[in-house]
Amino acid sequence: MTRIRSILFTAVYYIVSVLYVLLAALFLVLPGRKAVGWIVRRYARRMVQALWLFAGIKLKVVGREKVPAACIIAAKHHSWFDGFCVYSQFDDMAFVTGDHLEKIPLLSTVLKKLGAIVVDSCGGRDARDRLQIHAAKANEEGRRILIYPEGHLAVAGERFRYKSGVYHMYKNFGLPVVPQATNLGVFAPQQGVAKYPGTATIQFLDPIPPGLPKAEFMARLEAAIEGQSDILIAAARRQPVEPSKLVPDPMTFGQAMQQLS
Repeated sequence: MTRIRSILFTAVYYIVSVLYVLLAALFLVLPGRKAVGWIVRRYARRMVQALWLFAGIKLKVVGREKVPAACIIAAKHHSWFDGFCVYSQFDDMAFVTGDHLEKIPLLSTVLKKLGAIVVDSCGGRDARDRLQIHAAKANEEGRRILIYPEGHLAVAGERFRYKSGVYHMYKNFGLPVVPQATNLGVFAPQQGVAKYPGTATIQFLDPIPPGLPKAEFMARLEAAIEGQSDILIAAARRQPVEPSKLVPDPMTFGQAMQQLS
């Protein structure tokens, strides 16, 4: 049953993604990013809903009230769907993403319209400079900025070295940084199509105030994100799964698709 639902969700993911990218493309000619931003936020929310309807993964958000209007959100990156879960929570948020997304037809134009901060996935000096330039613009516009400080998807329970780009943004902009932990990778792993039902959590932690030296900031950020993610992962792996609660209510495929419209 889990495999069938995982395949079904994957099919729905691609269908809905293509539809929303095409819809966003129709509004690219309008000035500003308001219309395209609204469509992309709606898309993100539909993906979160699809995770629940088709894969049985319900999202729980903790600490939303800790995120100020102007800040940097530094998040753990376990799953391809992390971005949907966070982006669905806020209006007009800028985000840092790898340049691999630019290779998808139309998507690169949509990302540019959104003011997304696209950097070279391989890193390097050029990537750091590009990050600072585009992040500075987002900061001037008063937008929250989402960044994954590891720069890579990590298997739940594992980590990569935290990169210094988040510190330079923190130092240059004088903004608080909100660490964000998650256990989504337990339910929607970064590899393969398998999805496992349960309640996934994203948790916003206490903001780190501006002004800390680099070593102290980086240590505090990593300890907060990794420590709380480990706690959430351990709790997720102990979750009992009740077959009767894998979806909110029994429904046909057509009814479920209507929920996403």
